[in-house]
Amino acid sequence: MSREEFLHLEHVNVARGDNVVLHDVALRVAVGEHIAILGPNGCGKSTLIKAITCECYPLVEPQTVKLIYGRERWDVNALRKHLGVVNADLPGRQTRKCTGLEAVVSGFFSSSAIWPNLHATDHMRTAAQEALRRLEATHLESKIVGEMSAGEQRRVMIGRALVHQPQMLLLDEPSNALDLFAQHELRDTLRRLAREGIGLIMVTHHLPDIIPEIARVVMMRDGRIVADGAKAELLTVARLGSLFGVQLELHQRDGYYHVA
Repeated sequence: MSREEFLHLEHVNVARGDNVVLHDVALRVAVGEHIAILGPNGCGKSTLIKAITCECYPLVEPQTVKLIYGRERWDVNALRKHLGVVNADLPGRQTRKCTGLEAVVSGFFSSSAIWPNLHATDHMRTAAQEALRRLEATHLESKIVGEMSAGEQRRVMIGRALVHQPQMLLLDEPSNALDLFAQHELRDTLRRLAREGIGLIMVTHHLPDIIPEIARVVMMRDGRIVADGAKAELLTVARLGSLFGVQLELHQRDGYYHVA
């Protein structure tokens, strides 16, 4: 029995200003699937993220298909109940003034903080506590976000994305600004979520971000998808060297890939 489809893109072209930056993109992702979207800086990953999160829409053309959970259009806030998004940036100035629990609760409002006009219910606070529990981060509930390490801040932002209990989690360059220990903790966290059944779409140019549970890799270059297939078939010296335009050595250990 096939799984429900989360994303269906066919012949998708997206313009930013006067320039078309995504070209004829075709991509299908099932609910609960774990995939990595891999490519160098400037390859179009950020624009693809905005297309998936409905922050921008494709050019209107006869053959274009863009469906999320079978629907052509979504209100961004409504979509966040089904798709949690973790951006590459660490929390902004207002969020850094919040406690960890307040930052997670703010995910219900898609806001940077719980402003005076927003009413956080007991249900919301309980759900936020549960999200932090799943991340083994309950000790961060009362800690000010601005006083946290970068790794702790990233865990709080993942909690914020999980507060609606979405089926899918989209992560944009999740290891940015993290030291080696925080990267290790992050990957352990993502492995737990994957084993719980949450679908992961990992957008990255760092090979070690691709946790063992991710079985499928999509490669992008120059605004196009240039390969889509099994991780073992695509993460090779030849494929990666061509994608990034460099000579490299590839090593595999404990289900992770590393380049030198």
